[in-house]
Amino acid sequence: MAGIAYFLLFSAGGVGIIFLLLPRLRMIAKCWLGLCLGLILMMWLPALFAFLMDFTIGAHLCSILLMLLLLAGAWFGRAKEGMAPWSDRDKRLLLMLACVALPLSIWGGYMQYSHVLRPAADGSLHVGQSTYGDLPLHLAIATSLRNASFPPDYSILPGALLSYPFLADSLSTSFLMMGCSIQTAMVFPGTWMMMLTFSGYLILAEKMAKTWKGAILATLFFFINGGLGFIYLFDMQGAVLGAAGENELQSVSGLWNRIRLVMDGWYQTPANHAEFTTYNLRWSNVIADMMIPQRTTLGGWCQVLPCIYLLYDSLMPEKNQLPAIDCHDGPVAVFIRREIPYRQLILLGLWAGMLPMVNTHCFLALGLLSAGWLLYDLIHCKGQRMQALIHWGIFGGLAVLAAAPQLFTWTFNQAVGNENFLQFQFNWVNGSQGMLDGYFWFYLKNIGLPFLLILLALLEKNQKRRFLASGAFMIYLVAEFIQFQPNIYDNNKLLYIWYMICCVIAADYGLELLGKLKGMRAKPVIAALCAFVCFFTGALSIAHEVKSDWQMFSRAEVEAAEYIEENTEPDATFLTWTQHINFVSSLAGRRIVCGPDTWLYYHGFNTWDRQRDIRSFYADPVGYEYILSEYEVDYILIGSQERYHLSVDEYAIANRYDKVYESDWGEIVIYRVGEEEGK
Repeated sequence: MAGIAYFLLFSAGGVGIIFLLLPRLRMIAKCWLGLCLGLILMMWLPALFAFLMDFTIGAHLCSILLMLLLLAGAWFGRAKEGMAPWSDRDKRLLLMLACVALPLSIWGGYMQYSHVLRPAADGSLHVGQSTYGDLPLHLAIATSLRNASFPPDYSILPGALLSYPFLADSLSTSFLMMGCSIQTAMVFPGTWMMMLTFSGYLILAEKMAKTWKGAILATLFFFINGGLGFIYLFDMQGAVLGAAGENELQSVSGLWNRIRLVMDGWYQTPANHAEFTTYNLRWSNVIADMMIPQRTTLGGWCQVLPCIYLLYDSLMPEKNQLPAIDCHDGPVAVFIRREIPYRQLILLGLWAGMLPMVNTHCFLALGLLSAGWLLYDLIHCKGQRMQALIHWGIFGGLAVLAAAPQLFTWTFNQAVGNENFLQFQFNWVNGSQGMLDGYFWFYLKNIGLPFLLILLALLEKNQKRRFLASGAFMIYLVAEFIQFQPNIYDNNKLLYIWYMICCVIAADYGLELLGKLKGMRAKPVIAALCAFVCFFTGALSIAHEVKSDWQMFSRAEVEAAEYIEENTEPDATFLTWTQHINFVSSLAGRRIVCGPDTWLYYHGFNTWDRQRDIRSFYADPVGYEYILSEYEVDYILIGSQERYHLSVDEYAIANRYDKVYESDWGEIVIYRVGEEEGK
């Protein structure tokens, strides 16, 4: 209950700040913005105090006081204008949220429950396919940050600064420290962030799109994305063209058998397929492969959307400046003189500046989007460039000032001097493999009909769409030429922000084309065919994810983790192998000498020396005993992974160290270092 009360306090505080500072915004938008602001303050304020008193309950109590001070400051700096009236447009938006965002949020909550440590009858913990890979890292961060000193180290690589954006995970740490179970601490904030993302995108799309139908279609384009990969299910379906691991999607004949393969196989969906060189399908469904498993991406999206909303809104004219034009038509303020919304820009700049340690890609994408819109603004502002520069300078200057300490403490520290970061790479993952597909065909195949609509829409003379594209394609160009991390696939975290904006363009233009078919009897058929082409691949990906079920931790591992958490020191270091599913780091929150390259290599670390030392000790505990003191090891673990991957001299370890734990069938054994038996 303490965790929920803490969450409600911050949510109410965020809503209060928005209502005081930005009363002219529409009611629904203010509520959504306030909930998002409360969430990011709940991430950031305890972390700030953790630099002074570690990430403790005391830091959380101090953050409550600071939250109340911020609310008081908003009261003294409140805007004088009255609240925006409730309008028919608000009623319609509320209905849209109830019909689109609410069902998606309910489904997202179920997926969080079923995919994040779902307890099974036998005592094991289960996950889904999408969370099988990344969840152990997020668990390790969340469980290890309890009472941790700041800035924290990696619990899976002690001594290395945790430069990975960790605030979405420390949010779960806060719930853990206030008495929530580990599943609740992960599922509740995950579900809340999914709800804010679904709702926020629809609210943003409704503001940008020409019609309410365009907003709904843009939302569906983004969240049920997938592309044309489903064609491989229909192509030559009467023949068996492959085998397991080799053209596996076509390894059975018949459409129904291939759909069953998609439902039951490991990454056999025609959106993000395991065989990259065979199909080159890389445009993951954003719900199944991004929002559910990638908590930093989810946290970033639910915070970058309000920043984009506030920026876009700040460019729109006040009604008393241009009464002949409905503000809903777009940011036409770039063509006229405008008032500068100082409160909104100051809030936006500080908000944007908090993004790097929530999700660095979102901060970069917002910066690139802003740069494109700035250039468009300066070109079209017709003699009002100084006023425009003041507008952009307030937002951009504050964002850079707030972000700089984070970037220099964490981001640049990790990337600078590492040759695997910031490399030239043309055409994203397609170009990295020698252009397997033609340039435009690669994106048309992966993104599908919306990509074609985006390109065709830009041929029309429409100022609002070109304005939107000026920012979105700035992101696209940078992501197409620069590889930011060792894992080039992560550039999709930039490309999806481009796609967020472009879905509005595609939806508006698609509905315009459909409207030109008025009176044609084939119009409903054409609409149904287009819907099938746009959504079938994404629907298959989502359906597969609903069905997927994998055991992550056995009952023996859960029980061993409980013993470790209850009977070992919070800062204890364990010697284990480097498997990515490690109950010591993920469930118990203890440090291990070295985690897997699955994450650490792509975060810029070379773990070869540590892996060699681990192998050496397990094979010869007497000859390599110095390794224990070198890495300050407190406990030695011998489990199924150590026995499988290493040559373990269990007899020597048992004779030299004190056994403190053994599972029922001897599968897991833990020894304490420094307690020799004297044998």
